[in-house]
Amino acid sequence: MKVRHIVLGLLSVSVIAPIFIYTDRVGAFFNPSSSRRHFLDDVAAFTLSGDIRHLTVLRQETSIALKEPIGIVYSDPSNDSFPIETREHKSTRVLSATNEERLPQLPNPIGLVIDPAPLNLTTTLDSYPNVSHFLATKLEQQPTRPSGNIDQKEHSDNKSDRLTEPADAHVRHLKDQLIRAKLYLSLPAIKNNPHVTRELRLRIKEVSRALGDAAKDTDLPKSAFDKLKAMEQSLEKGKQIQNDCAAVVKKLRAMLHSTEEQLRVHRKQTMFLTQLTAKALPKGLHCLPLRLTTEYYTLNSSQQNFLNQEKIEDPRLYHYALFSDNILAAAVVVNSTVSHAKHPSDHVFHIVTDRLNYAAMRMWFLGNPPGKATIEVQNIEEFTWLNSSYSPVLKQLGSPSMIDYYFRAHRANSDSNLKFRNPKYLSILNHLRFYLPEIFPKLNKVLFLDDDIVVQKDLSGLWSLDLKGNVNGAVETCGESFHRFDHYLNFSNPLISKNFDPHACGWAYGMNIFDLEEWRRQNITEVYHRWQKLNRDRQLWKLGTLPPGLITFWKSIYPLDRSWHVLGLGYNPNVNQREIERAAVMHYNGNLKPWLEIGIPKYKNYWAKYVNYDLMYLRDCNINP
Repeated sequence: MKVRHIVLGLLSVSVIAPIFIYTDRVGAFFNPSSSRRHFLDDVAAFTLSGDIRHLTVLRQETSIALKEPIGIVYSDPSNDSFPIETREHKSTRVLSATNEERLPQLPNPIGLVIDPAPLNLTTTLDSYPNVSHFLATKLEQQPTRPSGNIDQKEHSDNKSDRLTEPADAHVRHLKDQLIRAKLYLSLPAIKNNPHVTRELRLRIKEVSRALGDAAKDTDLPKSAFDKLKAMEQSLEKGKQIQNDCAAVVKKLRAMLHSTEEQLRVHRKQTMFLTQLTAKALPKGLHCLPLRLTTEYYTLNSSQQNFLNQEKIEDPRLYHYALFSDNILAAAVVVNSTVSHAKHPSDHVFHIVTDRLNYAAMRMWFLGNPPGKATIEVQNIEEFTWLNSSYSPVLKQLGSPSMIDYYFRAHRANSDSNLKFRNPKYLSILNHLRFYLPEIFPKLNKVLFLDDDIVVQKDLSGLWSLDLKGNVNGAVETCGESFHRFDHYLNFSNPLISKNFDPHACGWAYGMNIFDLEEWRRQNITEVYHRWQKLNRDRQLWKLGTLPPGLITFWKSIYPLDRSWHVLGLGYNPNVNQREIERAAVMHYNGNLKPWLEIGIPKYKNYWAKYVNYDLMYLRDCNINP
């Protein structure tokens, strides 16, 4: 009897034990997650012909736009511990971070195990290693989702990839390849291999030719992508030969240092050439005064006079002061102002120029009178009261130290900033703005205009403003920190630090309404002379007219509304378009003047529309828009 019980017990164990050991459903009842991992391990370590191979769900991804892929979710529909089976369980999906249109559809590795007949299993398993770790990780991290959501995410991800891919991705890649190839060519290990050296040089020529001047991928020829692949192969050969990372790093640092030095030199050259271009007179503008001067002296004396000269000293009219040696620029200022004036006959323009341009300036306005407005053209040489004994700045401009400062800029003690050696600062025309009461002794108010402005609205309302005892009505420019006093004046000097606030708001020249009666009462010209004498060695400020203007009109500024005067069109391509449209005066302050080729293109038309390019003088001098 005992033997029979022992035999029956062994038989029971032999029957029941395989159920617990090999049946996944019973194991899942006690430990569902364990059964799931055992299944995945079995799949991952699937043995074929004695060779253990691994599955993978993803192709090898490039470093561009890596995204976390959506993993395979395995579920057993008969196991209550798993979610209800959905369409994604029937057709398992594999999403890649790369564009699905470019990559072949990846097979389902679990399906390969379950139904291996349709595919060559050996080839497939060889192509997709390392699946077990991925499956186990994603199974724990990724919850099941409806297939419709996965389809939408797949579509949106691919669309996002296409939208966010840079337009010059391949151009950058080609340029990087050129740098790597040149780096390899400079390494000793590559130099000792003539075959690889010749191949790299050939690839550099091919890629350089394909790249050309392309700025984005659409500019590249079709052959560029073949050249890219060929270069990659050549670089891989070089990489295998050169395995000394220290030598590569050392060479890269040397290349970086050399590139930074070249960049510094090019920036310096660019600044110098920009300054040179801005200050040099274009050929057409040099030709124009010569032609006009010749024509002027062919006129008889009666033809050389302007009309309505009786209005020149009438204080009831609107008087403008314009000091310029640029004929075309002065013409634009006058034409744009008159075209927007409500009553052009009440406007009088006082133009002061130098001896070289006096006859040409007169000839221009005699041949092109500004409608009903009145014009007066004066020669600065006729201001006999303006001499070095009266004006400290005139004495300084002719001093040997000033000449040395301008024309011997290569010396070590000269200022490195080229804008402070602008030749216009040598012209007394630039300093006439400090002598308005002497130039116009019978006038009460004058509107000062620079020659690089364009008027867009009627300006007569400025004469009716109450300046509240101030001398200068101007638009303040302290929206940015660099337009405050400490940017223009040397506050390390006690004369400046004791008398002025470094954070005081700056203001702009270019369009200023001056109360000449208040000017005379406060003796502003004498204030200007006193500070100019103190600055004879340029220790208080550098050259220019704005720094002495800030000092001279200290606490005598009446702030105008910003809509009267918009600045920056000569250096800033991003001036607010709404501000431009609502401004009464547009100011091309900066080096990029609208009459120069380097002017900002989108702002040129505001200026050019007031020039009649069909005039004979302009055609003869080849001056075009």
